Amino acid sequence: MDDNVVHLSDELTRMLIDRLVRACQRLLRRWMGAVWLLFAATLQAALVMPADTTARQVRVGIYANPPKLLLADNGLPSGILGDVLVAIAEREHWKLKPVVCEWQDCLDSLQSGGIDLMPDVAFTDQRGQIFDFHHTAALLSWSQLYKARGEPISSMLDLAGKRIAVVTGSVQESTLKNMLQSFGVKAELVPVESFVAGFELTAARLADAVATNRFFGDMQAPKYRLEPTAIVFQPAQLYYAAPKGRNPELLAAIDRYLVQWQAQTDSPYALALQRWLLQPPLLRLPIYLWWTLASLLTLLVLALMATHWLRRQVAQKTAHLHASEDRLNTILNSVDAFIYIKDDTLRYQYANSRVCALFGKDSDQVIGQRDPAFFDEVTANKLRVNDLRVIEHGERVEEEEVNRSADGVVEHSFLSVKLPLRRPDGSIYALCGISTDITKRKQAEEAMHQLAFYDPLTGLANRRLLRDRLQQLLGTLKRAPQGAALLFIDVDNFKDINDTLGHDMGDALLCQMARRIRECIRAQDTLARQGGDEFVVLLVDLNPLPAQAAIQAQQVAQKILTQLSRRYELPQQQCQSSVSVGVALIDEHTRTRDALFKQADLAMYQAKADGRNTLRFFNPAMQAEVIARTSLEADLQRALLAQEFVLFYQAQVGLDGQTLGFEALVRWQHPQRGLVPPGAFIGAAEACGAILPLGRWILDAACRQLVVWAAQPVSAHWTLAVNVSAQQFRQADFVAQVQAALMQAGANATRLELELTESQLVDNVEAVIARMAALKQLGVRLSLDDFGTGYSSLNMLKRLPLNQLKVDQSFVHDMLNDPQDASIIRAIITMGDSLSLDVIAEGVELPEQRDALLALGCRHFQGYLYGKPAPLVSG
Repeated sequence: MDDNVVHLSDELTRMLIDRLVRACQRLLRRWMGAVWLLFAATLQAALVMPADTTARQVRVGIYANPPKLLLADNGLPSGILGDVLVAIAEREHWKLKPVVCEWQDCLDSLQSGGIDLMPDVAFTDQRGQIFDFHHTAALLSWSQLYKARGEPISSMLDLAGKRIAVVTGSVQESTLKNMLQSFGVKAELVPVESFVAGFELTAARLADAVATNRFFGDMQAPKYRLEPTAIVFQPAQLYYAAPKGRNPELLAAIDRYLVQWQAQTDSPYALALQRWLLQPPLLRLPIYLWWTLASLLTLLVLALMATHWLRRQVAQKTAHLHASEDRLNTILNSVDAFIYIKDDTLRYQYANSRVCALFGKDSDQVIGQRDPAFFDEVTANKLRVNDLRVIEHGERVEEEEVNRSADGVVEHSFLSVKLPLRRPDGSIYALCGISTDITKRKQAEEAMHQLAFYDPLTGLANRRLLRDRLQQLLGTLKRAPQGAALLFIDVDNFKDINDTLGHDMGDALLCQMARRIRECIRAQDTLARQGGDEFVVLLVDLNPLPAQAAIQAQQVAQKILTQLSRRYELPQQQCQSSVSVGVALIDEHTRTRDALFKQADLAMYQAKADGRNTLRFFNPAMQAEVIARTSLEADLQRALLAQEFVLFYQAQVGLDGQTLGFEALVRWQHPQRGLVPPGAFIGAAEACGAILPLGRWILDAACRQLVVWAAQPVSAHWTLAVNVSAQQFRQADFVAQVQAALMQAGANATRLELELTESQLVDNVEAVIARMAALKQLGVRLSLDDFGTGYSSLNMLKRLPLNQLKVDQSFVHDMLNDPQDASIIRAIITMGDSLSLDVIAEGVELPEQRDALLALGCRHFQGYLYGKPAPLVSG
């Protein structure tokens, strides 16, 4: 180690050894006391028979210190230590009587016998004189300072002149007072009655920092907008305490359960930790290692403070410093952590034995090397970035680092703390790093998360994760409406498969089914296994309209039915199976997830009752609508192939009743239902995509009819209007389709009129105008259908290359009785005249309506007055 490495004097070493000896003596006295308590309790239980079997009342001191201890709404102790005590009381038939008090009051009451048991008491020599403790520690903790954001506190020296809130009578108060005295730092300790009071004081800037245990601090710091400092002290073991010489049987029972439960992963003790600690503590180290690390960190801080003084004494103390260096190396090499020092070029200047063992090198082979000699390129680059933050900017870096060896084979996770080492003038000459291997902890966290939220057989989400996601969805539906559905999928006759093929084959079948279902859904959907032979799918981002959402859910469910009915290749044999699916739709009116589960479950059982290998919706009406729509869509596809569609024609006439042309209207000549009007099937055709081939057929038929009329002088001047759907018009090649139909039939483009609706024109106006202009170049006439019912503005209307406006029949129907409708028609006619557009009124059924339209200036008409839609009579 070179001259830049911090050395410790003989005096500091002797102080360390004395402290370790005293700590060992305290541990020995505490262990002997616990053994004596256990022996006394056992002897008393053996000699004294209870007078009756009534529950014993135990008075328990309770003070607010979440997550370790608090009073629950049911009046029982809660928190980690509270839950464990309640579990013990249930088994020992104790009746717990909580006594709520502040911390110091609780201790006074415990000493006087006012309470029988006090949880969350850290053992100290002073408390060992007035209280009895059990043997096995209930919880490990330490103390830490928390500060307001922006407060410059990063070391003990920064506490000079600061106000620190501490709970009266707490271990933090006595320990912090001793630490401040040992460092020669003058700070004001502000006494408070509770940790909550200390946090409120610090948040209000009436104190600069607050001392608390790490459980309470980590939970409450975000709430009060405080942040942890690097000042960590007083590693402590927490116990349940009893008045001196009283209640040894209580402590013995607690010891017995703690020894048993701490060795079990599913015990009440483990469940309490999982409940109250959402994230495991960053470090889970043996207590002896905590003492060692605390001593080491104290020595390092003292060494840094003494560096300047030690440098001036180098000439006189060389021999002593070499001896101290040897002792320090012994300590550093015995610590279960990776400790190293790098210079300002990031070369190793010191590495303890753990670092050398990690690299598989001797110390002299490590010194002078950089990280690329020991780690792969990605790891070395990440380490360099963190190291330069310390060397160049003087930051204190605390990071989780995933380091991979140079050959890329071995990977470890570390929690690393890196600090700058400074010269007397403040310049940085090196960094000191302490890294703890947390690989096993990370693996345990991942395993715990996997067990908590995923099915171990299939790897799918379990019921808990599914319910969480469903609850999140229900919470967002009112703010962001969307369609969703819950699908219950149950394997038909799965018990027979297990009984005949065995459970291993049944498990293999479930795994293959899980893979097939996953292939049928999207990434944003959730697939879960509830247990046994039941799967659940949560479909999200469906159409907000319930009818459309039902269609989408039905399509996914049908796909799942088809995939799961295929043959399965199991080990050494094949298998055939099927499922029954129940579907419950979800919308903003859905109230609870339990109701949804029940609905989907009922629908699934209905599917089983209806013969299995099928699906059913919870809503019978919706089920019938989906079946009818599916049947209609299939029938439409068949009708296209069978050429069951026919065109009816309705005349369009001029001022004196002469025929100017016709509008082509499609009808479905159904073999069973007879003539079906367009209102009964156009919507379904648009939904299933059949509108596109149907529209092309209508366009081709219209062009052929124009050719027939052109051959006869009486009809050669007639035009033929064809309605164009929105899907047709938005096709990129629609203009080419119209041109091809005209050319193939040999029709005159000027006789073809395409009727568009206002709703087709409001989206992407520039593209619409360009497409209409291309159609006009072909010679095709363009008419705006149902004008007056949409959202066309005059500004947009004058930009459209139209030939004609068509007054919607709803205005014509009521114009004789409603002056407002007559005014609208007058405005449309005036607008058409101003834009040089023809205006035609549809829905004219009475001579009075025709006369009124004539009076308003309309010159073109269409309606039952001139003839109903009918097929053309040949000849």
